Amino acid sequence: MKTVFFNDDRVPAGHYAATIGFFDGVHRGHRSLIGQLKQAARERGLQTMVITFAQHPRQVVQPEWQPQLLTTLEEKAHFIEETGIDVLVVLRFDRQMAALSAHDFMQRVLRDELGVQLLLTGYDNRFGHNREEGFQDYQRYGREMGIEVLCGQPYSEDGLRFSSSVVRQLIGDGRMAEAARCLGRPYTVTGRVVHGEQIGRTLGFPTANIRVEQAGRLLPANGVYAVSVRPAESEQTYSGVMNIGMRPTFSGHERTLEVNIFDFIGNLYDRQLTVAFIERLREERHFDSPAALTEQMKKDAEAAKRILKNC
Repeated sequence: MKTVFFNDDRVPAGHYAATIGFFDGVHRGHRSLIGQLKQAARERGLQTMVITFAQHPRQVVQPEWQPQLLTTLEEKAHFIEETGIDVLVVLRFDRQMAALSAHDFMQRVLRDELGVQLLLTGYDNRFGHNREEGFQDYQRYGREMGIEVLCGQPYSEDGLRFSSSVVRQLIGDGRMAEAARCLGRPYTVTGRVVHGEQIGRTLGFPTANIRVEQAGRLLPANGVYAVSVRPAESEQTYSGVMNIGMRPTFSGHERTLEVNIFDFIGNLYDRQLTVAFIERLREERHFDSPAALTEQMKKDAEAAKRILKNC
């Protein structure tokens, strides 16, 4: 796959079947749409192109809006590459692009600049100034300018229609196994290990305090989770337990992410860790004493080991 940053790189000459969207999370619904794109391209002898954005378009038209993102641009590109498409185009969405009507966007950007001959839209996707037009408008414009426009079929399973908003809701509720089902993989967060108050060490459960550096990254609900952990520049993955929350037993005032990694020996300070959330064990709660918390942490560790042993 070739990744092209529009206006910085040249799109390889060709005739393309394309789909466009933000594709946050690149979940199974997105992958289904891309699969439909590949099928349509094969039938017409076209190359495949996925078009996305460097930042969420809503951030341009509503600068005060704060996203809750499931993936960074780098992660998104990686997951899209796994689908086997030919070209990924990353548009730098700005106010000038936001002002384009759907007709002008299709003509100037899709047809003239990118060589799109077939456009597959998501079943609920709209583009163009203020998202004022819909699928029938896109089809009419396409007939005028020689772009075949098709509507993708939604992907659902057991009555659940997969979407980025559904995944965000599940993660926000701490329902990580269900989120993983929608994503097709466990949800991950990457952060850098920083110095903390070392409370876990005094309890016999040393933890790595993680600071997430990805602006707008969605974090799971407060609670205790069975996780797998991979340090940066390491091929080895470790099992562990992560606590997200306010540390109410110690009257904490800031939300923290602390992970106790099983069977790890070494110094992690200032290293990046990628944490995959497998299952939520329990809500965060206040304990009457550090000793009571320690007993619960032992139970949490055993529960996590049982869960992770089967993963």
